[in-house]
Amino acid sequence: MPDLLLELFSEEIPSRMQRKAAGDLRSAVANALVDAGLTYEGAKEYWTPRRLTLDIRGLTAKSADIREEKKGPRTDAPEQAIAGFLRGAGLQSVDQAQIKNDPKKGDFYIAVIEKPGREAADIIAEVMPGIIKNFPWPKSMRWGEHSSQSGSLKWVRPLQSMICLFGPETEEMEIVPFEVDGIKAGNTTRGHRFMAPTEFSVQRFDDYAAKLEKAHVMLDADMRKQTIQTEAKNLAFAQGLELVDDPKLLEEVSGLVEWPVVLMGEFDETFLDIPAEVIQLTIRENQKCFVISNPTTGKLTNKFFLVSNIQPKDGGAEVVRGNGKVVNARLSDAKFFWESDLHQINSDEGFDPWIEKLNAVTFHAKLGTQGERVNRIVALAEELAPIVGADVVLAKQAAQLCKADLNSAMVYEFPEVQGLMGRYYAERSGKDASVALAIQEHYSPLGPSDDVPSDAVSVTVALADKLDTLVGFWAIDEKPTGSKDPYALRRAALGVIRLVLENGVRLNVIPTLVAHLLAKPPFGDNPINAGYGFGGTISSWAEFYLILSGGGFGGGELEKHDFFYNYANEIVCDLLSFFHDRLKVYLRDKGIRHDLIDAVITPESDDLLIISRKAQALQKLVDSQDGQNLLAGYKRAANILAAEEKKGTSIAGEVSTDLLKVEAEKVLNSAIDTASVNAAKAVEAEDFEGAMSALATLRAPVDKFFEDVLVNDEDKNIRANRLALLSRIRTATQTVADFSKISG
Repeated sequence: MPDLLLELFSEEIPSRMQRKAAGDLRSAVANALVDAGLTYEGAKEYWTPRRLTLDIRGLTAKSADIREEKKGPRTDAPEQAIAGFLRGAGLQSVDQAQIKNDPKKGDFYIAVIEKPGREAADIIAEVMPGIIKNFPWPKSMRWGEHSSQSGSLKWVRPLQSMICLFGPETEEMEIVPFEVDGIKAGNTTRGHRFMAPTEFSVQRFDDYAAKLEKAHVMLDADMRKQTIQTEAKNLAFAQGLELVDDPKLLEEVSGLVEWPVVLMGEFDETFLDIPAEVIQLTIRENQKCFVISNPTTGKLTNKFFLVSNIQPKDGGAEVVRGNGKVVNARLSDAKFFWESDLHQINSDEGFDPWIEKLNAVTFHAKLGTQGERVNRIVALAEELAPIVGADVVLAKQAAQLCKADLNSAMVYEFPEVQGLMGRYYAERSGKDASVALAIQEHYSPLGPSDDVPSDAVSVTVALADKLDTLVGFWAIDEKPTGSKDPYALRRAALGVIRLVLENGVRLNVIPTLVAHLLAKPPFGDNPINAGYGFGGTISSWAEFYLILSGGGFGGGELEKHDFFYNYANEIVCDLLSFFHDRLKVYLRDKGIRHDLIDAVITPESDDLLIISRKAQALQKLVDSQDGQNLLAGYKRAANILAAEEKKGTSIAGEVSTDLLKVEAEKVLNSAIDTASVNAAKAVEAEDFEGAMSALATLRAPVDKFFEDVLVNDEDKNIRANRLALLSRIRTATQTVADFSKISG
């Protein structure tokens, strides 16, 4: 079967766009061919800094013939309806249509439409110009003589040539002729920009890839990555050193070179006094180079790897010298920032100037400054510390300092190291180790795979930071909508959930956040736009009260207190619902069924750890045979009760032992007594697995009851008593979960 080779060659393709662009090309071409009736065996995309390539194997040479029947109106239908059918089917008269008979509907017209298959080359030539002109580049440009014309080609950088070859595997492939803005598809390409710039022709993919390699172009991006990593590790090993892995940089650098050559450079050893993360960040961001460590000490060395796009004639000496010069200059800047910051924190003023400057930095127009936000975090950390088990003094100190490094020279230059630099500065100024660690870790976890802090002070400040963010944005009604979440509030909520669950924190969300909202409302000391739709500015709860009351309140202190409490409670309860949604996603990812999560959550459930433990215990119960049978018995009892309640059947308020006539119902009643007491005690002790085990003991007596007892006895008193017994089953299970929400 024929193969297809495509190459789109341009001046440059930014590294960050290459992988996605190659995938977009494969999807667009493959979908267009399939939509046109072609099939293929496999497709693989390739990319370099200057080309996107697509290799499609086993493509059908021609699309299949199509024969379809289009049903028309009855033969005795109005002429207008018949004429419309003929036009739609492309027929000149009814003589070209067929007539079929339906025993119920009579005779009607059928148009038989036959479309012969098309040559694959014709289809390719037809679809490619549209794919190229509508290619989804994030950013693109026009150029040349056609650039001023409407609808002219836009590409990420000037498109220079195109290869489009199609043909059988064993025969010479033909050029598929098409043209885009004066650029014609052909069979020629170019190699390395400097080492092999001469144009050459190619035949099929294997010939194309081999000739590119001779022309110093390594087509496969994964091979370029492997080459860079292997050569760097070997060079490091030869000197008793070790490459510091950097997957993101490796991906980026592999997209910057077509012929990777790894060289080792070095910088001045005096720069090793700078924090290792800053050295790595400086070298990575400015020179796209890899750092090297000493495997014995684990510390960075003054060596680095750079990846050249040429094979230097001098062995790389001049390239290494030039890069080393730039790296030294960049590290000199970083050292200046580092030493300036150290001088500040070791002065008599310490962190105070940085903390003070936070009052001039707006966090959000409706939520005040960073300084006001830090004050709220400090207040909340003080409340959370005893709950988490952290030292209150250390938690408040860490909260006070957690954002200070935002005003450091180092973080101003390298925002990526915020938190980390705060930790270093706290350590250098003699702060407690837990305080220093919390300054770095209070941003964590940043995502589902990020590590969760375990130090109590870190957990306290991380919770305070995220909870204040969430309650603040809820208070100004800036909640996530659909896919939009500009303030990363979903991530913050997931962070709270992971901090609580993975550290076993018992936190009652509603009273904690209501108290925080009342004590530290998100208004600040200066009047700011509160964003509640009243068109004014407010700086306190008192002004807020006056705006909302509209003169309709008496103005008493108690009335104000109730009003603010109710309003704050409404905000927090809505936020709690958001936590529930995030928690469901988290627990589902842990393998807990969604219906079991729903069974243990109520709108008022504000202890996230308890919800999680209940859901896990319930999952364990329903996975057991006893649990499945108990659930079946519960469903049967609940269905009978629902049916009788709907009919208005009398159900006794409580079970009368005098009316228990059959041994099975006596045993069940006694079993419910025991299970209810044991389950309640276990729930009180927060032993949810024990509570579920207590309920599981009902499995056998419930089964025996339904085997031996007729619920709808002729005696209405006995019937009402037995229905009350079934009601006790329902009540007993509600001790730990709402079984009605469990499927199956």
